[in-house]
Amino acid sequence: MDGRVDGRVDGPVLAGTPWADLLGGRATLVQLSSAFCAPCRATRRVLAGVAAGTTGVAHVEIDADQHLELTRRLGIARTPTTLVLDAAGHEVVRAEGAPTREQVLAVLPAP
Repeated sequence: MDGRVDGRVDGPVLAGTPWADLLGGRATLVQLSSAFCAPCRATRRVLAGVAAGTTGVAHVEIDADQHLELTRRLGIARTPTTLVLDAAGHEVVRAEGAPTREQVLAVLPAP
């Protein structure tokens, strides 16, 4: 068994990783990117902006190519992929492609 339930990791997504202590008090926006991905740069700007302007929200960007074991464990098929984690680090939403600010704000867990 690979630790996934209904396509999601069973438990805190970043447990046992260098980013485990970077969770936001409300939510964490985890961005899986790759070096030559133009939509990844746009996604970085959107997610970083949301995190900077929203209390309790953190943004963590992970290079999918440099962390293949994690990428595989999370079932990431393309970049950019954004995972929205709740305060405990559990995945609540997953989206592929570059999101808009409004899309990100709409899926954040309530404060």
